[in-house]
Amino acid sequence: MSAETHYLDAVESEENGDFDTAIEHAEKAVSIDPEHSDAWWMIASLYAPDGKYPDIVQASKAVSACKKVVEIDETRVDAWVKCGRLMVDHLGMHEQALGWWQSCREVAPLESVPIIEQVTILSDLGMYVEARDRLAALFEESLDIGNSQLARISQLHKTLEKAAEQDPRSHFRPEQKNHPGWTAIKMRCHKPPVSENMIFMMTTVPFLMAEVFISRGIFGDGWKGFCLTSILILVTVLFGMSFTRKIYQRVNKPGFNLLRAMQMEASCARVLIPDDIRNSKLYMYLYSRHPPAFQQRIEKIAQSEKRLQKGWKIKLPDFESHLDEIGYIEDTDDDENLKGYEEE
Repeated sequence: MSAETHYLDAVESEENGDFDTAIEHAEKAVSIDPEHSDAWWMIASLYAPDGKYPDIVQASKAVSACKKVVEIDETRVDAWVKCGRLMVDHLGMHEQALGWWQSCREVAPLESVPIIEQVTILSDLGMYVEARDRLAALFEESLDIGNSQLARISQLHKTLEKAAEQDPRSHFRPEQKNHPGWTAIKMRCHKPPVSENMIFMMTTVPFLMAEVFISRGIFGDGWKGFCLTSILILVTVLFGMSFTRKIYQRVNKPGFNLLRAMQMEASCARVLIPDDIRNSKLYMYLYSRHPPAFQQRIEKIAQSEKRLQKGWKIKLPDFESHLDEIGYIEDTDDDENLKGYEEE
């Protein structure tokens, strides 16, 4: 049978809900024709369907299949995006994902998605200076930003602005064994995170109930009293939400730091988290909130007992490598006016 015949059989099996047979036919198709990008994409989609949670083997096979797709056809945006999301969300391969998105930039230098993904990764790892530089590049290069991305960019901007106001030494560095953040984690590790709803219920709801009881005596009955009471309740809710968010961030800061340590550990594939913290209630709570592939990767890293080398630093890709693809030329001493390459 030809590769195309196996591929068509795979499509038919998928439509009939027989996914195991579909994968079998798709893999036979690529074994006959390694350049069959549609078959590779089917393998990636079957091993890691959208909205599902593959295990570490399935996620790894899906990543490999996506890499084959873009190797054959570098214009496949869906494969670029799927692979990048699998690396970060399911496998915790943040460092590798940074390089992956930079490779995407080299193929599509005028796309904003790779930069937004890089900013998100750098921010999650606590590399706020690098993240700000990436976010600035988004506007310096005048890239098109979709409406669906504006909210995400706005949230990233707020996070980075808040980080800029803080002392850089206060930012948790999980690769540093003696960082004060580890002490805070150990003090809080035997308790699960406090939910934002619980803080709101404890700090704001009592005031709302009191306002409901006393508003009639203050504002009177009728539409006027109803409107004034509604305004008072609305203001209290807005103030309470803002206050709750601040308390939530402060109380759960050790949890956020431990989450960063887990992400860094998964990224570098070296043990960072001490055993006493790894067996704590806080760690198990955060661990259980991750996808199966991430959990299995973390477990394999812990079992390897390979500790992080002293002085280790995350390897960042060359964030300017895409400039060669768009014909960028540095200014010369003669200050010649050079026109930049514009993709049609």
